[in-house]
Amino acid sequence: MRTKLLSLLIPAVLLLFSCDNADEGEYRDFLVAKPVTMSIEEYNASVQVLPPRSLEHSGKIYAYKGYIFVNEKFKGVHVVDNSNPVQPEKIGFINIPGNVDISVKGDYLYADSGNDLVVLDISQMADINLVKRLENVLNDNVIWPAQAEIYDYDQYDAASEVLLGWEVVTERRLVAEYRDNMVFMAETANDVATGEGGSLARFKIVGDFLYAVDPHYINIFNISDLDNPQDLEDVFAGFDIETIFYYEDKLFLGSMRGMYIYDITNPSQPVMVSEFQHGTACDPVVVQGNYAYVTLRGGNGCGATESGLFIVDLSEISDPVLAVSYPMDQPYGLGVRGDAVFVCDGESGLKVYDKSDIMNLEEVQHFPDQTAFDVIPLEDKLLMVGDGVVHQYAYEGLQLRWISSTEL
Repeated sequence: MRTKLLSLLIPAVLLLFSCDNADEGEYRDFLVAKPVTMSIEEYNASVQVLPPRSLEHSGKIYAYKGYIFVNEKFKGVHVVDNSNPVQPEKIGFINIPGNVDISVKGDYLYADSGNDLVVLDISQMADINLVKRLENVLNDNVIWPAQAEIYDYDQYDAASEVLLGWEVVTERRLVAEYRDNMVFMAETANDVATGEGGSLARFKIVGDFLYAVDPHYINIFNISDLDNPQDLEDVFAGFDIETIFYYEDKLFLGSMRGMYIYDITNPSQPVMVSEFQHGTACDPVVVQGNYAYVTLRGGNGCGATESGLFIVDLSEISDPVLAVSYPMDQPYGLGVRGDAVFVCDGESGLKVYDKSDIMNLEEVQHFPDQTAFDVIPLEDKLLMVGDGVVHQYAYEGLQLRWISSTEL
């Protein structure tokens, strides 16, 4: 049962322009958010498996058994057979409008579709079936782009359409038309196989529970009955939450404002332990031992101007403190394994560091020619998603050896 507020409306941008300013002129360029929509009828019949197709924009990556799943934002999931990592094969595309995240357990795939949670049986990859749709259980799931200055509400008919997401474009608009216009942004015992997502994930399965974060809440589902998840009470967790990571008995939530730590000793009722504030920046987090590794990406809609890798000391879990930080260019996701930390530094490529001494982090390898978004450090190999491609590497100590690249 959900008890969250229908929406939390926070003033985002106050457009006050003076037409008397000759330098500004009558028009200027605005970042305009245009709704991505679908008719209700088409949406209700939209989840289906299609032949493989080309990927236009890489999203999040997920690994399960011998398969790799790559999200295409708001569209669905590309499926890759990785039983032979040297020569992976694209085998299909799961059309899921409004999809951004997935998690898998026991051959059941859980995915967001706008504000809905859908469950698919993937036990037979050649015959994937939709078995359940929970409507409107992810009410704040469609995240509004913070960088937008104008939202084209007039293009969205809530009575006949489903809002799947937003596309931000630059358009030249009349300044006077938007002067004194306030724009609001909605901040409105387990042996069953479970997959692994990257650091940018908003879905995480822990035992018999699926946790899905939206900008404010931890949405909790009991999945002990895999094909019939139960929507439990949501937990208000903070503001601008973007990612979720699980370590030992804690959830670590990355937000634009900081890192929130929740204890899930009682898995149906997460309890806040502490938070670490770092200002305003895009923020995925991974944890190993007594340290959390956080990448902050500036120069974008997240608000920060500087980018870096922050290492946070968790020795006192109730009072996390910054241990050290290192400058980066435009980092996205990251991962840790043993003494290695892998940082996806956007167009600057994949970087590998020796973290045996966190106060003197040493770069041991760099792949500058590969745009890097996120990684999954599996036991036997590293998966990295870039711009329309998945790269695979074998571990050789702290070094990586390239295995294959799959164009999507």
